[in-house]
Formats: sequence, structure tokens, C-alpha cells
Amino acid sequence: MSSENSKSKTMGAFLKSRRNRLQPEQAGIRRSQGQRRTPGLRREEVAMLAGVSATYYTWLEQGREVTASKEIIESIGKALQLTDDESAHLIQLWNPNETVAISSIHTTLNPQWQNIIEQLSYPSFISNDRAEVLAWNSAANKVITDFSSMPVSERVMIRLLFVDSGLRRRMINWEEFASYSVAVYRTYYDKYRGDPWFEETVEQLRVESTEFDTMWKLHNIQLKKVNRVSFRIPGAVDVVSYDINSLASIVDHPDMHMCIYTPILEGKAHSSKQK
Repeated sequence: MSSENSKSKTMGAFLKSRRNRLQPEQAGIRRSQGQRRTPGLRREEVAMLAGVSATYYTWLEQGREVTASKEIIESIGKALQLTDDESAHLIQLWNPNETVAISSIHTTLNPQWQNIIEQLSYPSFISNDRAEVLAWNSAANKVITDFSSMPVSERVMIRLLFVDSGLRRRMINWEEFASYSVAVYRTYYDKYRGDPWFEETVEQLRVESTEFDTMWKLHNIQLKKVNRVSFRIPGAVDVVSYDINSLASIVDHPDMHMCIYTPILEGKAHSSKQK
């Protein structure tokens, strides 16, 4: 499969997932009598809302390589009521001037960066776009999971969220955080479309976890943002909550992220109220 064809197929799958999500009432369309065979809008309804022909929109959703202007893509995005992150993702998938990003992803780290996070008292780790954890500090071992005891191939955060039972048990808001993480991971999967590593990892997870498979099929998209997670930490009385701050583009490694779990007082206050 050519890279351009793969790109068109990815955009088509994304459009279909957003169409299936949008209900007629949300789009201002009155439901007709009789049962609808589609879970959301029909293709012709999206085409009508976007001001394009039904055939043209169908071709886009089928992943055919048809010419589309930015204005048309934006109009389709508005018809599908995409979020800002989803709109940006759609434009990235469409952009005819974008080079296909199957670039090398760094899997080794300058020792200086390991030294930096070891100086932090907050749980911290460095990962790449694959979510491979490349470096971590002792606080991360204690709060998140024992990275030091794992083989290199197992240190993939998106996978640990679903297969590490200890991590899941300690994480209070697991479902919310897992859903967010899958949506973020989808942006990287689509960015590196055609990369065998991403494809194999996702296929393996879909077999290992029905919950991941369900979330993956939603095709949700989310850019990284400050996110909150709460843990039951062994030996601690109270639930501890953290804001996860992600610092991207480490020096000349744009695919790397430093994740710092900054503790907040809300978890302790919430726990105290429950007593």
C-alpha cells in the first residue's frame, strides 16, 4: 500500500468514526420514520451539511485519493462537529504538503536527562511517541509502577495501563485516564501511519484487552494536555492526586516527552472529607 493511499484510508476511517458518533438530533436533522441502519448520521446527511455531493463525501470516507481543498475539509469538520483537537488532526491527515512521518523514533537517551529526572522528588519519566518509557526516577517506581523490574519490551505506558493489574488497582480514575490515553495514542498512531511497530503494538493490545479494543474502535483523538490522575499509594493513608505535566521536544528529540507528576492537595482534601 502506498503512503498516500494509507493516508487517505486513515482519514476515511476517522471521518466514518466521527459520523457514527453524531446523532441526527445533534446535527439538527429530524429523524425519519423507520429504523436507521447507521449508528449516527448517514453519509448523504453529512454531505448535505457540508455542502458537498454525497458521492464525493462517500469517496473521501472510502479512502479514495480524491482532490479536496482545505475549505472543503474544514466544512466537513464543522458538519461533523469536531473538537478543536479533532479538527487539527483532520487537517493533518488531509494536508497534501505534509511528508509522511515514518521517521526514526529515539529509543536511547542522553545520560544527562536521566540525571535530571533523578534530581526531581516528584514521580517523573521520559518516554517517546511510542509511549516507551526510557528513563524514570525512584518516585515513579514507587507511585506509578516498578519500571526497574521490567524488561525493556514491557516498558510501554499505553500497554501497562491495560495489562499491569497493580497499576490499575492503585489508579482511582483508571477508566477516565485510560480513555484519554488511548485517544492521545491514536494521534501518534495516525501520525506514524504504516509504522509496523505501532501496528503490532495496537494489534497485540486489542487481543490482550477487550477494554482497549473497545476504546480503540471509538477512534477518539486527543492532543496531550495537563491531565489529572489519582493513586492509592502503598503505605499512605490518603489518596494522592497528581497533575501530569508533559514537556515535549527535549533538545533535538521532538518525539520525546518528560512527564512530571506534580502532587496537588485535592486528593488529600477529598479523602479527609470522606472520613
